Amino acid sequence: MDYGLAWLLTGFGLVIAELLSGTFYLLVLGIACFAGALASYAGAPLAAQSAASGICALVGLAWVHRVRRKINRGSMPALDIGQAASFDSWLDKEAGRARVKYRDALWDASVSGGVAGEPGEVLYIASIHGNTLTVSKTRPA
Repeated sequence: MDYGLAWLLTGFGLVIAELLSGTFYLLVLGIACFAGALASYAGAPLAAQSAASGICALVGLAWVHRVRRKINRGSMPALDIGQAASFDSWLDKEAGRARVKYRDALWDASVSGGVAGEPGEVLYIASIHGNTLTVSKTRPA
């Protein structure tokens, strides 16, 4: 079997595997194998075929990685920001730690922007850090 056919079969195998996985990395490797096959059919030695395939793979993988990082950078903000929670009780008033009721469950909260008063007072969620809510009397914009 000549090298050109081996490059083509490997490329098609990787493209088919990509159709099953959906990550685009295998697609780039399949295209790189096609570049090796093209170099083989142009009469290049095996080292040049491998270099062409390797360069295409490195450039393509860097591109896919950059695109995926750009897509993941714009993550969605939490949907709970700005929602109302009701003050339940203080855990540590001096530290500003309290319990609030939100979605029919009690949550640990850090009270900012003023002091909460009586149980049942409405506070608004400003941010979420793990399972602790940061709440304030004013609704965030």
